[in-house]
Amino acid sequence: MVKFKVVVSDPKTGIAQTVEVEGSQAQALMGRRIGEVFDGSILGLSGKKLQITGGSDSSGFPMRPDVHGGIKTRVLLSGGVGFHPRRKGERRRKTVRGNVITEDIVQVNVKIVYD
Repeated sequence: MVKFKVVVSDPKTGIAQTVEVEGSQAQALMGRRIGEVFDGSILGLSGKKLQITGGSDSSGFPMRPDVHGGIKTRVLLSGGVGFHPRRKGERRRKTVRGNVITEDIVQVNVKIVYD
């Protein structure tokens, strides 16, 4: 049984709320990628459009938009999601998740998109 914790952020007010989804609601999120926009009625927020901004798996590894697929892999990073360099030019190999929501993901971050 797939179960997600979805953190919905509102950029206008700066407030975030957590919604737990499972079953058919969670299946509707499976296979979606970071950056995709979907209807909020899936999460019970009718009339709102939501954009996926990231997430993390059960081990705490973050999803990264430039790693394709639903895999967990080690990549060489110089900054961004998953690694914040302490010195100029520092690079490090870190474990991150791909940009596709799979059954291994436990938290999905979304934001409300205003048209």
